[in-house]
Amino acid sequence: MRLKLLLSPALVALTALCAAANAADVAVQDGYRLHPGDVLQVAVWKEADLQGEVLIRPDGGLSFPLAGDLSAAGQTVAELTHALETRIRRYVPDAVVTVSVKLVTGNRVYVIGKVNHPGEFPLNGPIDVMQALSLAGGTTPFADTNGVRILRRDASQQKSLEFHYGDVERGRRLDQNIILQSGDTVVVP
Repeated sequence: MRLKLLLSPALVALTALCAAANAADVAVQDGYRLHPGDVLQVAVWKEADLQGEVLIRPDGGLSFPLAGDLSAAGQTVAELTHALETRIRRYVPDAVVTVSVKLVTGNRVYVIGKVNHPGEFPLNGPIDVMQALSLAGGTTPFADTNGVRILRRDASQQKSLEFHYGDVERGRRLDQNIILQSGDTVVVP
């Protein structure tokens, strides 16, 4: 019996490590798309001068020695790694580039209006409208919960999507409870 008690914390820790590894695998398989504001760690193997942190600029681009300027926003880490390797190999033929996401700051949604804690929230995984409202502390007593709108910008145009809280709360019209995308704004009048 005593041996079982000693192993329990170890088993719990091992289970937690396995869960974290599975979550990381899912993120890699899903292919996280880079956003302006994300901070990357870029390293070229055996090239001490070609290592460092790189910020994805607001225009979606980044600059790296020997690679110059290139577009990063919207690409996966694997796609960006390939693009960097292609450019750097002009100067370093056997270059092996490693890119990792150090800080995810560009992937955010916003909740404004009559909620208890309006603001920006990191989009670390799939978040729907109800979850975003929950992150914002819920609606205030004077909120028009059936007039909620989601503002979404696609390329050069912006669209407004309806959200009727009361319907979703009652389990009806659940198709309104969409998964939010980076940059979406939930407006609660």
